[in-house]
Amino acid sequence: MSWPRDDAKLERVRALMAEKDLDALVVRAPDNVLYLTNFWGMKGYEAAIFPREGEPALITIEASADDAAENAWTRDVTFIEGYDPADARPPIARTLAAAQSAAKGYEHVGLELSLGTQASDRMVGEPTTFTKAWFDAFAGAVDAAPLLAHARAVKTEQEIERMRLANEIAAAAMEHVAAELRPGMKESQAAALWLGFVHGEGTGWKGKVELALGFSLVWSGPGIRTFTATGHRPVQNHEPTLFEIWVCADGYWCDHTKNVCPGKLDARYDELLESLLGVYGQALEHCRPGAGLAELDLLIREGLAAAGYPGQPSHPVAHGVGARAHEPPYAHQAGGGVIAEGMVLAIEPGAYWDGGGGLRIEDNFLITADGPEKLSTYPDDFR
Repeated sequence: MSWPRDDAKLERVRALMAEKDLDALVVRAPDNVLYLTNFWGMKGYEAAIFPREGEPALITIEASADDAAENAWTRDVTFIEGYDPADARPPIARTLAAAQSAAKGYEHVGLELSLGTQASDRMVGEPTTFTKAWFDAFAGAVDAAPLLAHARAVKTEQEIERMRLANEIAAAAMEHVAAELRPGMKESQAAALWLGFVHGEGTGWKGKVELALGFSLVWSGPGIRTFTATGHRPVQNHEPTLFEIWVCADGYWCDHTKNVCPGKLDARYDELLESLLGVYGQALEHCRPGAGLAELDLLIREGLAAAGYPGQPSHPVAHGVGARAHEPPYAHQAGGGVIAEGMVLAIEPGAYWDGGGGLRIEDNFLITADGPEKLSTYPDDFR
């Protein structure tokens, strides 16, 4: 789907560029290219030159010409060859040359020098990453990653609309799984149920989503633990199967953790869920404009400690979501920052048992003047 140019977003970026005396941004992370041009590339060969004044320039491969014509917010598009019979270098080398040419008239340039993570392009099996040559090619450039993070932290109306679509698809996929999940299925089969719905039904969702992709980690019962892959363990009858799930709908994301239990929930999990829901509720009460992010992290972790889970969880408990599933701001007790109206935060308390098992709940919340608005219709209390 072609979205109208989001001038509110672009003018915010230009205002921040003026504060930093930057003439242009040169970006190539897929999420930043999308954010500034509305173009979501296939293989990461894209770049964008976004000037403080004038028309942005997009660089992509020839095969994406129709996509660029339909979706990009700029008419200044340079196409590079995906295969050049006279040039054995990878296409990204030609992207670099085109970016240098497009940026040569700008004196003060910002690059993504401190970029730590980036979203995927549309074909994610072989991400195209930055090399030293990319950064060396723009002598004297300053780090624009903080500027972009600041701009992206508060969402525009269009961004919120696009994120609602991702949240709707994720919730509908969970409803599908809840109706189909059976004890004895492999975790991987449960994941396939969810992923198949996201890609199959989410693509074309309401006539507004050109491409929906799902990403998941699925664990059941004693298999629930952090930072492990989905495997062939069986779905349990009286213990939750946990879905750590992301949906990307045309470059805008949601990040959830949802649970399904086919039978009556075991008493240990029932007790743990009550504790998590209590902490979750306190965290949401805190999430109002002007509240501290450090205090949010402390509140969740102290609440879990009081419930008998000191030192947990081992993962972040609150972060931004938008053109990436995990993006600033992050809540950390040793950090700073405040919650602002228009942010979308993932809140995710979790607690895990030694040897396997445990629980996490998570949803995305739009921060409004009246407090947080839950963006997914799928319940966190899954009993």
